[in-house]
Amino acid sequence: MMTKILVVDDEEDLKVLIKQRFRKKIRNNEYGFIFADNGRHALEQLVEHTDVDLVLSDINMPEMDGLTLLTKLSEQNSLLKSVMVSAYGDMENIRMAMNRGAFDFITKPIDFKDLEITIEKTIAHVEAIKKTLQAVKENNILRMYVDENVINFMGGKEMKTAMFETETVEGTVVFVDICGFTTISENEPAEKVVAMLNAYFDIMVKAIIKQDGVVDKFLGDAIMASFRGEYHLDRAIETCLDIRKSIENTEIDIGIESYKPEVSIGINSGDMVWGNIGSSTLKRLDYTVIGDAVNVASRLQSAADKGQILISEANYKKIKESFNCEKIGEIVMKNKAQPLMVYEVLD
Repeated sequence: MMTKILVVDDEEDLKVLIKQRFRKKIRNNEYGFIFADNGRHALEQLVEHTDVDLVLSDINMPEMDGLTLLTKLSEQNSLLKSVMVSAYGDMENIRMAMNRGAFDFITKPIDFKDLEITIEKTIAHVEAIKKTLQAVKENNILRMYVDENVINFMGGKEMKTAMFETETVEGTVVFVDICGFTTISENEPAEKVVAMLNAYFDIMVKAIIKQDGVVDKFLGDAIMASFRGEYHLDRAIETCLDIRKSIENTEIDIGIESYKPEVSIGINSGDMVWGNIGSSTLKRLDYTVIGDAVNVASRLQSAADKGQILISEANYKKIKESFNCEKIGEIVMKNKAQPLMVYEVLD
């Protein structure tokens, strides 16, 4: 599949050099280049060419410079990635470009070997985003509204009936909470809080999808995810270990320096009711899971401290040969006659 690249620069020589450097890829239909003289022209080209994957843009140009173009691109298409071209020593512009969403930058005079590597890296990132979005769709993360007309169009009465059916299947549910986020939301501007929350949610979602899990709900500053199929409990635990490590090792630079998040996690497996739950009157359904096993997972998360991943003794016995765990002790749960013995998953 051809990768479309929009090159934005007012220097005619660059167009010639790029065509010469990438002539083999152009000839083999791997790359297709579109050119624009400035930011305004670039926006016009994007209207005409809606399948552009990458923008390579100079910063200093007449009519509309690269930084202004970058702002416009972020507003119009957040998935379109940009690589900015800057002169040596132009650090202020480079920082502005990165803060406005540039994926990377290269310097002039252009090292075309470096440019080629940068383009390949950016394209790989774009492809990863596309695959993630496809996985999101396949995992029902975007299934929020079900309209009767759509159901009838897709399959009439049989499809409509199927959409409202439920089934009881063994699976695993995970609750992941970002600790201390309520406090930070009370002391920081809303836009910073939302940006940070979305960034950390994105880390979690990628880990869940990687193990073929389904994101059921975003619950304030927490995520509920479910796993079914072969080794569902093992996959859920691997996901949570990955989330904890990724959160610990990731720096989200949005201007909140005093906050370093940790997660508290509850995991539980058992028989659960899976199906579309909601209101037929509103024509709004969530494909989700309910049941006692889900409630226990939620309460395990509530009992977990920062950085802890808690499971029940019954689940510990299933995975003790695969994961390193430590006995915590008994905890009392709401609406449970007997205390529950709890273990912490270490690694």
